[in-house]
Amino acid sequence: MIHNIFGKCKDILKEAINKLKGSDRRMALAKVSIRIGKGGQSFVANEFQVSRGTVRKGHHELTSGFRIVDAFNARGRKPIEKKLPNLIEDIKNIVDSQSQTDPNFKTTRLFTRITVNVVRKQLIKHKHYEDKDLPTNQTLNTKINAMGYHLKRVQKVKPLKKIEETDAIFKNLNKVHNRNKSKTNVLRLSIDTKDRVKIGEFSRGGSSRVTVKAGDHDFGGDYVTPFGILDLTNDNVEIIFSNSKVTADFMVDFIESYWLKSGYLQGKDTLILNSDNGPENNSHRTQFMKRMMEFSVKYKVKVLLAYYPPYHSKYNPVERIWGGLEKHWNGALLDSLDAVLGFAGSMTWKGKNPLITYTDKLYETGIKVEKKVMKLCSNSATPRFGV
Repeated sequence: MIHNIFGKCKDILKEAINKLKGSDRRMALAKVSIRIGKGGQSFVANEFQVSRGTVRKGHHELTSGFRIVDAFNARGRKPIEKKLPNLIEDIKNIVDSQSQTDPNFKTTRLFTRITVNVVRKQLIKHKHYEDKDLPTNQTLNTKINAMGYHLKRVQKVKPLKKIEETDAIFKNLNKVHNRNKSKTNVLRLSIDTKDRVKIGEFSRGGSSRVTVKAGDHDFGGDYVTPFGILDLTNDNVEIIFSNSKVTADFMVDFIESYWLKSGYLQGKDTLILNSDNGPENNSHRTQFMKRMMEFSVKYKVKVLLAYYPPYHSKYNPVERIWGGLEKHWNGALLDSLDAVLGFAGSMTWKGKNPLITYTDKLYETGIKVEKKVMKLCSNSATPRFGV
């Protein structure tokens, strides 16, 4: 009889009991099981999807008159810090010794190069923990992340993007350019060395109208280095490719070569040379200064070295040539020297193709000029050489 009544009212009864919480719900379930009689606890447990222990607890509360207060926060596994109270501090000591903050201070997190496995080994070796007592690596990883550490290579401190003299240098550059821009006897060249170009069947990104299949890996040791000369007098461009390092001698050789083959021996007596303050062509590089002085004396040319400020080489006009070249040959395979030279020669700059030169001459690196030799060169070139 009770089962028939329950069957008709089951949904209503379930809804009502499920709205109750804690001991009220348990005692209601216990009352239903008592009314059902034998097998009532199992029946209620199945129908209301609770454990028989919950129903028994309700019986105990009914008969004793004491309500049981649920302590949900006492359930489950205790945090590892309860078992190992010094663990967090020990991890912090280990990681902090090999970490640094974000140099841009964009985040409060620390960047560390040590892995969880290393932390575990350090805890055992230096903090005298037993491996069996430590939590799993997954738990250690969670604790380390929660402490504010992030698994990432320690970053180098980035240099300042502006030095105290930056504005003054730009002001001086503009003065030099404006003073000489309308003079027919002045030639202005912009020079720069681009990063090495890897030769091989490697993807360079970009898109192509034909199907191009690149290698799965970009391993390989064949490179060429481009050196660019942008003639700001007539927008002519020459790009010299070499397997050698672009040294001070390399640069001056091709500046001289460009001067001669462009016919500037007649009609030009001043050269403005725009460049960045690179290691091979800055004003403290004795071999570069010596060679430019020799060029100045040999061709009776006044040379003005007009450097762009540190960290502002993007303003050097020849940099735009490199951007155009990358855009031109992206989507292609530079799988041979001929391909590199061919693609470079087919790009255009202001409607004209660049002059492409390749040299296999190897230039010696690390050449330095003795002070007494440098002094003699300076004295001989002083009237025609300026910075």
